Amino acid sequence: MAGLDWIVIGGYFVLLAAIAIWVLSKKQNNAEDYFLASRNVGWFIIGASIFASNIGSEHLVGLAGAGAESGMPMAHYELHAWIVLLLGWVFLPFYARSGVFTMPEFLEKRYNPKARRLLSIISLVGYVLTKVSVSIYAGGIVFQALLGINFWTGAILTLVFTGIYTVVGGMRAVVYTEALQTFILIAGALAVTIIGMNHEAVGGWSGLKEIVGNEHFNMWKPIDHPKYPWTGMVFGGAIVGIWYWCTDQYIVQRVLTAKNVTEGRRGAIWGGFLKILPVFLFLVPGMVAFALSKQGVLQYESPNEVLPVMVKTLLPEGLRGLVAAGLLAALMSSLASVFNSCSTLFTMDIYKKRNPDATGKQLVSTGRIATVIIVILGFAWIPVMKNAPGTLYDYLQSVQSYIAPPITVIFLLGIFHKRMNAKGAMATLYVGLAIGIFRLTLDTIATFQGTSFTGILGSIAAIPFSHFAILMFFICCIVMIVVSLSSEKPSEAQLAGLTFGTLSPEQKASNKASYSWLDIVASVLIIVIIIGILTYFTG
Repeated sequence: MAGLDWIVIGGYFVLLAAIAIWVLSKKQNNAEDYFLASRNVGWFIIGASIFASNIGSEHLVGLAGAGAESGMPMAHYELHAWIVLLLGWVFLPFYARSGVFTMPEFLEKRYNPKARRLLSIISLVGYVLTKVSVSIYAGGIVFQALLGINFWTGAILTLVFTGIYTVVGGMRAVVYTEALQTFILIAGALAVTIIGMNHEAVGGWSGLKEIVGNEHFNMWKPIDHPKYPWTGMVFGGAIVGIWYWCTDQYIVQRVLTAKNVTEGRRGAIWGGFLKILPVFLFLVPGMVAFALSKQGVLQYESPNEVLPVMVKTLLPEGLRGLVAAGLLAALMSSLASVFNSCSTLFTMDIYKKRNPDATGKQLVSTGRIATVIIVILGFAWIPVMKNAPGTLYDYLQSVQSYIAPPITVIFLLGIFHKRMNAKGAMATLYVGLAIGIFRLTLDTIATFQGTSFTGILGSIAAIPFSHFAILMFFICCIVMIVVSLSSEKPSEAQLAGLTFGTLSPEQKASNKASYSWLDIVASVLIIVIIIGILTYFTG
């Protein structure tokens, strides 16, 4: 990195500091101020925040690496913009109507307090295993590959920079810095894509296709593919996607900051448009890096280093600093989002339940302490990830495939079918949790010991993670339906406004009045774009 690059990076952090100072000038005296930015955020900021929260370390390090190693199959996960639309059109009205802070709190209203507590614990453990540890790990890689800083030093710097403004500023600091980071990230990734694509060794789009071959350009792998069967990518990916985009605190917390349902839905639609971009911002550059490595122009030791190495090798002075700032911005926004979500879950769903008379200041202080603890636990899990086979993105999607199915089931069936009850939800969570832990244990043993299981264990371990998600989903559906139908009905009073079957005429009318034809047209356009991409990348 040259002097001008460091000046640009320094300027970016000065701008972040200015935003943090502005945030501190705003009131942060109660939980709604700190955790939901006073529920007064507009659609543009919400959509940008959704995008920046999602586009974090797994994309900068993992998705670009996946593009270099295997091409387009992982694009199925990046075309989940249609699921972001589900958040705005289907789920958000129920969440807003219930007035909840967290997704576990919604489960308490729909089912019972036990469901709330169990989902909070599952979510916090899941964040440690995925989002927190992945972001810290990726930060270390970016600092090492791009700035020449030792991996562990880089990981610690990522933690320190992000933790300060998240702990101090709360949700308002997160959403407004994410809006800034969105545009820096998009500009930087586009620069890498355009310059790499136009390199003489690649020769544009047609040259890229010729060098990497149809195999890399084909999203639709055969059903018996060991890693990316199209059935698993489409259906298993949708199960994980509904959990991630529609029920996970990490993302849903953004739309809960909206002024009203209309703003929240439009934020989801705007976020849906932005969600399509990673295919071209990260997967395509990954394939460009693969092409350049085949031509002897670019060298990287691991697929996880692809994007930082491209930035360091291909970009001119100054622009390199801007893109480096964008990469660091995305890492920080992703980590800041999960920090705030963790503190919200612990504070509102665990601490406040045990201390109902806690003051607003006590809740904010507890949230900050919870963030520090989550950071320490996530840091401790990094050695597992460093030894995991494949790319960072493979690791992330596999773990999420073991967490998502039972949560997806209890939210989906809970909203669409009023006969589902608390006993069914609890049984589903317990069964799903047990199956997920079992498969994760097999994967972890294989990672550390290099063990190849035989017999039944070998057959289970050999199931692609996306197919395993489908299997878990069907098992959880059966458990939910059978247990619910064989036990007592939930009361109508408890279900009022929380399922489609219990909406009052006034609630239906209010929901209909919350959108216009422009919202419908924009949503249809997103679907059309997705279909076009799915049709094009067939090898």
